[in-house]
Amino acid sequence: MTKIRQGGPDDATAILAMMDTAVAWLAANGRTGQWGDEPFSAVPRRVASITDKTRTDTIWIAEVDGAPAGAIATSPVPMPYVSPAEEPELYITLLVTDRSFAGRGVGGALLAHAAGTARESGVDLVRVDCYAGDDGRLVDYYRRNGFTPTKTFAVEGWPGQVLERRVLSGPSRGAAPRR
Repeated sequence: MTKIRQGGPDDATAILAMMDTAVAWLAANGRTGQWGDEPFSAVPRRVASITDKTRTDTIWIAEVDGAPAGAIATSPVPMPYVSPAEEPELYITLLVTDRSFAGRGVGGALLAHAAGTARESGVDLVRVDCYAGDDGRLVDYYRRNGFTPTKTFAVEGWPGQVLERRVLSGPSRGAAPRR
């Protein structure tokens, strides 16, 4: 069973470990366009980015049998390379699942938690951005979890996709996340 708890700066090491498993899995599958093939924990700027995120964003940790299995970070403002919405929003700035828990619904549970948090706060719009290159599987993952693609962008040649989900109104209201 997945339990979701509030996280924070003490979880930076666990989040970096999750990021490392994700990078290793992507690289093993020939999908290095998203994050390359070097572990997050081996790149000082990435370590600093995750550490900073645990201090500035709202962090939620999913645990399975007491072990950290996934993490989500949210903010009321988007990433610097994405234009702010014209209404209040909850922006997902990070979503990662430890690969040893893949296929157990951890990511979907974290996305549903974020939607519930937005809904409880009276915020209708949840947005996220993701890597849109390679085979498009990440964009499809968010679609399966109730998000609709909106704008594309590129940062230093890295192709991205912004997606949104309405949680108070619209067609995705009450949509259950799928794996």
